[in-house]
Amino acid sequence: MKKIGRVFFRDTYAGKIEQADGAYQFTYDPEYLDRVDSHPISLTLPLRRDPYVEKTMIPFFDGLIPEGWLLNLAVKNWKIDRRDRMTLLLTLCEDCIGAVKIVNVSEEN
Repeated sequence: MKKIGRVFFRDTYAGKIEQADGAYQFTYDPEYLDRVDSHPISLTLPLRRDPYVEKTMIPFFDGLIPEGWLLNLAVKNWKIDRRDRMTLLLTLCEDCIGAVKIVNVSEEN
């Protein structure tokens, strides 16, 4: 199963994050990049057309995942492995604090 999340910045679609083939990838949406008012979702992810690809969860997105008691509660209630960072991101970060939210749109391959 390919895991995909639509990434919104201040309620505007900015791009997508994917987990497939053992890698994580974030790509800005071309239309978002063409907007005069577009901003990077993070200082560590400046605007660019090339995707960001990592073998582990991209640090900015990993930082959105709750920690401590809130993570423990989510792991227990949703039965998610705490090492499955993408599932945690897609499950817990649609309504997180800050300007970025992630909406799960995963597809089956």
